Amino acid sequence: MFEFTHRTEGHYEAEFHSHTFYELYYFHEGKCNYLIGDQIYNLGPGDLILMYGMTLHCPKVDPSVPYIRTIVHFDPALLRPYLDAPNAVPILQPYERFRNYRLCLRGEDKEEIERLLRTMRKHQERGTKVGEGRMMLAFVDILHFVYEKCLEPLNEKREFSSDKERTVQDVIALLEHRYTDEELNMERLQKELHLSKSYLAKIFKEVTGVTIFDYVYRKRVNEAKVLFLLHPGMAVTEVSFRLGFKHLAHFSRLFKQQVGETPEKYKRRLGVGRSSDGKAERS
Repeated sequence: MFEFTHRTEGHYEAEFHSHTFYELYYFHEGKCNYLIGDQIYNLGPGDLILMYGMTLHCPKVDPSVPYIRTIVHFDPALLRPYLDAPNAVPILQPYERFRNYRLCLRGEDKEEIERLLRTMRKHQERGTKVGEGRMMLAFVDILHFVYEKCLEPLNEKREFSSDKERTVQDVIALLEHRYTDEELNMERLQKELHLSKSYLAKIFKEVTGVTIFDYVYRKRVNEAKVLFLLHPGMAVTEVSFRLGFKHLAHFSRLFKQQVGETPEKYKRRLGVGRSSDGKAERS
């Protein structure tokens, strides 16, 4: 599976989605907040996002200005011939290590990535087997470029034993599906993962630097910010209950601790700068 769309323009309703293939997204121009899982990226021209695919994501676009982006969807298996070659560079490592990651490309880096994307488009337009092959080679060149730009953060990433990392990834994968469950507790995690509560708590803190429920509550609060952005009419109480809080006061206290202001104040501040029809005004 390989799909390439260059400099597409248009708007659509913000809707979270996921897929089983990898994605490379390049932002050319417009006003866009890109939401990936519990992260919100305020995009600028030259921003390139690597997306693992399975994490829920969607763009929140200001329709008052042109929204132009380039997207590549691809099955990583297609790159196996390049990865198996002698002295091959592990060009998929940024996807595998970071899952989702943004590069802010400016100056010469921005010019280079845009040149490579134009090269892909030129070969795509030929509509031949040779053109298809050269388009893929240009894309592999882009992945080498991305890998090189990720070398520093890749090298800075702290290493842990594979067993511990794998277990923590299992915990995180479970939390991705259960973090809004108001009955979520260590006993349930212990039962579903077949590991003791004390061991789970210990290795999660060791690998991530936070406790399991620090992670859960941070994810819930970040998700609340996403909901306030996407659904400005949604009440704070509804957001709180939707995200698994039994008590509004608990949600409000955690939100203020993490964000620095109450959810009501944060929600009001998001409305500042909006026009009467609810669209964000141009800055």
